[in-house]
Amino acid sequence: SGFLLGVLSVLACLVSTMQACPPSCHCHGGDLQHVICDNAGLKKIPKVPEQTRLLNLQKNNFPILPTNGFRDMKKLVSLHLQSSRIKEISTGAFRGLKSLVYLYLTDNQISVIKPGAFEDLSDLTYLYLDKNKIPDLSKGLLSPLVNLFILHLGSNKIRELKPGVFSGAKDLRWLFLSDNSLTNLLPGAMEDVENLAVLHLDKNQLSSYPVNAMSKLRVLEELKLSQNPIEVIPDNAFQSFGRYLQTLHLDNMKLKKFADNAFAGVTTMKTAHLENNRLTQLPRNFPFDKMEMLTISQNPWHCNCQLAPLRKWLKGNRTRAEDTCSTPAQYRGQPIRDTPALRSCKLPTKRSRKGSRH
Repeated sequence: SGFLLGVLSVLACLVSTMQACPPSCHCHGGDLQHVICDNAGLKKIPKVPEQTRLLNLQKNNFPILPTNGFRDMKKLVSLHLQSSRIKEISTGAFRGLKSLVYLYLTDNQISVIKPGAFEDLSDLTYLYLDKNKIPDLSKGLLSPLVNLFILHLGSNKIRELKPGVFSGAKDLRWLFLSDNSLTNLLPGAMEDVENLAVLHLDKNQLSSYPVNAMSKLRVLEELKLSQNPIEVIPDNAFQSFGRYLQTLHLDNMKLKKFADNAFAGVTTMKTAHLENNRLTQLPRNFPFDKMEMLTISQNPWHCNCQLAPLRKWLKGNRTRAEDTCSTPAQYRGQPIRDTPALRSCKLPTKRSRKGSRH
């Protein structure tokens, strides 16, 4: 009879677990740890088994994420809320989710994130807030996210980043802010995220290079500034992270020139995208040494001896780019690598280059 009671209690447990899978959802994985409720017409956050580790609620209808809406899901690691018509995230919306690592809020209509919205998310590592209508981020909003590693904020309506906006998120390494309305980065905007490795600021409204904000960054490896109306890259633009910078995107801007020492301190750059600008020259200290990929087409290059290092690089690399001179007039349309304009130029020697370094 003891054996029978044991069997019955196991069956009772199984039945209660099966019953715990919410209607309109399906559950699978050992112990039904994965609860899938995508595109189920839900208007309220469902009750799920307490052992749930992954909850997929995308393509539902939750205009407001309420306070304590997920409080009993203490073992949740991954939460999918993409395309769920969310407009507002309440204070304490994710309270209790201390084990959550992945939070997906892509493709909603979020315009309001109340202070304290992200409290308790001390294990959160990946946060996707792209494709929303977020106008700004309040100071301290991200403070609870002490383990945040990747933050996606692309395709929103962010106009400025206030100093202290990233305080607390000291481990942030990848920050995506593409396709927003940023006109400026205030000097203190990046002071809490000096360990960033990847920063995408393309498709914004930056009209000058934010040299003060950028000088806080120490180990940046990839910087994307494409499609901003910046005309000049100033001296020492990349110096604070010059030993780490490997990939630079400055294409499709209105870029006219680099200051003479724009690339001071840059020693390891492998890839630079400079196409579709208004450049006529490259600065004398342009870092060709480690360069593997360089795109320079659709610029009005002026073919004089200052471009001789570029010609040497083009000849030594099997690039297919047909980059041509615009001026002087007699060389117009001639490929930079073959034009007679550069044939008799003397290349600067290493020694003279070293002497000119500061």
